[in-house]
Amino acid sequence: MQYPNNIVKEKKKVINYANRGMDLEEYINESNEYYLEVDKALIYKKPTPIGISKASYTSKGRVINEGYFLAPSTLDYNGIYRACYIEFEAKETKLKTAFPLANFHEHQLKHIKRVIKHGGIVFVIIKMNGFNFVLKGEDLINFIENNDRKSIPYSYIEEVGYKITEKIRPPLDYLAVIDEIYFKGE
Repeated sequence: MQYPNNIVKEKKKVINYANRGMDLEEYINESNEYYLEVDKALIYKKPTPIGISKASYTSKGRVINEGYFLAPSTLDYNGIYRACYIEFEAKETKLKTAFPLANFHEHQLKHIKRVIKHGGIVFVIIKMNGFNFVLKGEDLINFIENNDRKSIPYSYIEEVGYKITEKIRPPLDYLAVIDEIYFKGE
């Protein structure tokens, strides 16, 4: 940037990681709205439980000044599809060769195991290398329990995962993949 008196200062590039997964989540949210409109499924984004410790009132209403998480959140989305409980997490990475397992919290993995135990449909939608995949909860847990790696290789996601087709309506038709995995022949 050029300042008065010919002083030159370089502008530092600021990287904002706050909304890394928003593109994927926006597609999922739009898809869920479509599924609701056509009465195909009831799937909602779960809010993170937050407690309020300080609030103030302005002309626009109550403003939270200080808050805290009440409990660890489980997975991003849940609902009902074809009379089955469904729950999933959305994850995105810029890495090309592997998906870091550090993106999953221990309580989330425990929750995935519980959903599997109780017969629910549980999976992860992973956006990586410009593609979206459904990775079944069973395959995620199996990989973690049988490997010492700190990441899932892209080759494993390609081999075991199911690619999701992007369309206009819905933008991310992940339920077509769920049909292929869990409801073949029905």
